[in-house]
This record gives sequence, C-alpha cells and structure tokens, in this order.
Amino acid sequence: MNLGKSFSTSLLSLTTPSLLQFHSNFNSKFLFLLPKHTTTKNTNQQQHRFRMYANNSLQVPDLFLCSISTSTTSKPPFALHLDILDSTGNSALWQDAGAAALVSVGAYCLVRFFDNLTERNLIKQSLSRKVVHILSGSLFMLSWPIFSNSTEARYFAAFVPLLNCLRLVLNGLSLATDEGLVKSVTREGNPKELLRGPLYYVLMLIASAVLFWRESPVGMIALAMMCGGDGFADIIGRRFGSVKIPYNQQKSLAGSFSMFLFGFLFSIMLLYYFSALGFFQLDWSSTVGKVALVALVATIVESLPTTEIVDDNITVPLSSMLMAFMFFSY
Repeated sequence: MNLGKSFSTSLLSLTTPSLLQFHSNFNSKFLFLLPKHTTTKNTNQQQHRFRMYANNSLQVPDLFLCSISTSTTSKPPFALHLDILDSTGNSALWQDAGAAALVSVGAYCLVRFFDNLTERNLIKQSLSRKVVHILSGSLFMLSWPIFSNSTEARYFAAFVPLLNCLRLVLNGLSLATDEGLVKSVTREGNPKELLRGPLYYVLMLIASAVLFWRESPVGMIALAMMCGGDGFADIIGRRFGSVKIPYNQQKSLAGSFSMFLFGFLFSIMLLYYFSALGFFQLDWSSTVGKVALVALVATIVESLPTTEIVDDNITVPLSSMLMAFMFFSY
C-alpha cells in the first residue's frame, strides 16, 4: 500500500490491542505500547490494564508513534494517540494547522448561518445573538482535543478567536462593513457595540485557551459560565422574566435561575468530556460542589447592574475564573 510522503494525523480510542491488527500488512518493526503510570486508587484495575496493553506488541510502521492515556476515568479507559509523521517529522504542526483551519471555517459558517437567518428575518436579532453566544464558545472548547499535544497547540487554537477579534475590531471601527455580523451579535445594530460585549467574549476565549488550555478545568468553567449560563439567562429571562430582581430591574429571577442552572450543567458536561478523554482526573464527589459554588458566584455577578463598558462577557468569566482557580489550580 502506497502511503505517500505525508500523512494526516488521527486520534484513535481503542479498547483492545487486537483492533490495531489492521497494521499487519505493513513491513514494520515491533513497537511495544508502554503506558505512563498514573497514581490511582483503583490499583487492581490499573494493573490489569497495564498487563493487557504493555504485554501486547504491535506490528506498526516506524512512522507511527503511539502513547496511551491511562486515566481510569476515561471512556474508554485508555485513549490511544496515534501520530502519523510525515517525512520531516512535523506531524504536530500539520495537525494543529489543520485543526485551526477546520475550526476557523466552522466558526465562520456558524456566524454566517445566523447572519443569514437574521437578514431574512427568520429569527429575532436578540435570539440570534444569544444562540451564537452559546454555541461559539462551547463548540470552540469541544474542538480542543483535535489539536496535538505540543506546547504550541494552544496558540493555534487561540488563533481562531483571534481572527474573529480582528473581524470585530475592523467592523466596530467601520473599517469594514458586515451588516449580517452587526445584526447577529449586537443588541441595537450599532457597529460600535462590537467593541464591547462581543469583543470581550472573544478575548475571554483567547485568554482561556492560552492560559489554561485542556489541562486545567479553570478556563473551561469560566467559559461555560459565560457561554451556557449567561446565554440562557438572557434567552429565558426575556421569555419568562416578569419578576425582576429588586436591585436590578434589567435582570429577572428566571434569568438568574437559568444562569446558575445552565452554567452549572455546561461546566459539568465539559469537565466530564475532557476528563473522559484523559486530560485530567477529578474527584467528582467534591467537584460537583465546587462547580455549584462557582455557578452561584457567577450568578450573583451576572445579576449586578452593568454599564456600556462593564459587560457580563467580562465580569462573569473573570469572576468564575478566579473562583475556579481557587478550587482547581494544581
């Protein structure tokens, strides 16, 4: 089989070594899969998995480099990372560049889709803005596992919201004109609004990716509160927000309840997602309570009055980031 001079990189999650025998057609050397030891309370289960994987040799090409994540919380319990190198050994670079390009195209298509719906008056501007608010950051985080394990991967990921940041600045300063963008992500259709809430939003995406990335729950929780919590707070608050908060008539009890509920749920789902993929391990008996406390603080902050400069897109993630850092910094 002619593989060519370059290969794309793939991520495989397999539960048994026998599933890798499709490589047996290649002329190759033996490669032993040696999992890195991770301290865990499930000693017997861990030792069993070590024996199952470490004692099985695979015939794979020299170009294949394999590593195993031995997190007992993962689903499946081991994540096999299969890196296929090109002739120059730049697999990580190509993987990250490809991932960044893919996510950039996806982000652009998402915004353009809701731009189109708004322009055709098929969806209200306020609803379009918040749906984009919820989906953009959430899908951005869900894409992180497709980037490589290199130290530069986070910067490739951060390049995606950076492009949107430049787009917002150009349109906010009227150096470019994109009416669909303005309608889909602003409250009143004023291009200058792009330089406040929407700009803060993408800056938080960049900061969370660069500062915390996949190895820390801190950035994930902060973005979950901003995307899921604040996003649904506005949608449900507008629909069922007849009972206002005494100290802020612009916010409602229904919105605040939604902020807490969806901020909490989005955080838990994201933490489970990255934990299942083996990026970190959590003690769920304490994690749930910690996330609930972060959600409570974020809800209180979100309920406070804001100004044209001070926006929920900066106060909510920053307060959540601070609280999460106190609980999950390690």
